[in-house]
Amino acid sequence: MKIAIAGKGGVGKTTLAGILARLFGQDGYSVIAIDADPDMNLASAIGIKNAPTPIIEHKKLIEDRAGIKGGVYKLNPKVDDIVDKYSAEGPDNVKLLVMGAVKKGGTGCYCPEASFLRALIRHTVTKRDEIIVMDMEAGIEHLGRGIADSVDAMIVVVEPGKRAIETAERVKQLANDIGIKNVFAVGNKISSKDEEEFIQKSLSESGIPLLGVIPFDLGLIKSDREEIPILDLDPDSEVIKSIKSIKERLIVENRGN
Repeated sequence: MKIAIAGKGGVGKTTLAGILARLFGQDGYSVIAIDADPDMNLASAIGIKNAPTPIIEHKKLIEDRAGIKGGVYKLNPKVDDIVDKYSAEGPDNVKLLVMGAVKKGGTGCYCPEASFLRALIRHTVTKRDEIIVMDMEAGIEHLGRGIADSVDAMIVVVEPGKRAIETAERVKQLANDIGIKNVFAVGNKISSKDEEEFIQKSLSESGIPLLGVIPFDLGLIKSDREEIPILDLDPDSEVIKSIKSIKERLIVENRGN
């Protein structure tokens, strides 16, 4: 299964991505977690103390494989060895690959870097047999039509607020435009029945199926403060129970498609 997770900043998508990756790993699957968010916080969500160097910072590698900034570059650079050489081993059969952000502005074209990242994601999603969990930014710039065909599900994480719903609607439209058929939502930081009903009603009106909701939990604040993933800090918490249910629903939806 190939899963991309998006949502506006601060909604908790990185936490969901990290926990989902490890839960699949605990089921016996090999998992590749891809941090494609410029904030690059997926390592801590998984429980990896020493995050790997972002691929974008391997300048010599990109120059050798993709070309020189401002010069001729390759659209299809060699990337088939990158996951095994440049990922970090995490708990529960999870490998983490950190992409990094292509810089914008300034002089010169960053085409080789962008080309290399796109080729790497395309290869990882379409050619690898592991479960893939991608932590995206609010947009889905890393994805394209060549990758979309192999993405089984796009999950948009939403808080009980109008802006988060609007972000989900935009992501759904972008995903549909490039051929991703299965766009779902997960509600997060839910502290009341009214908030859950708001999310259910809003997503229903937007035509986005809701996989489940995750309750607001102060344990996540403690988890962040102590730099211990909540899956390790409190594996029986309501947050973990909710995400386990979301994982099972996701498996059922995938089988149905």
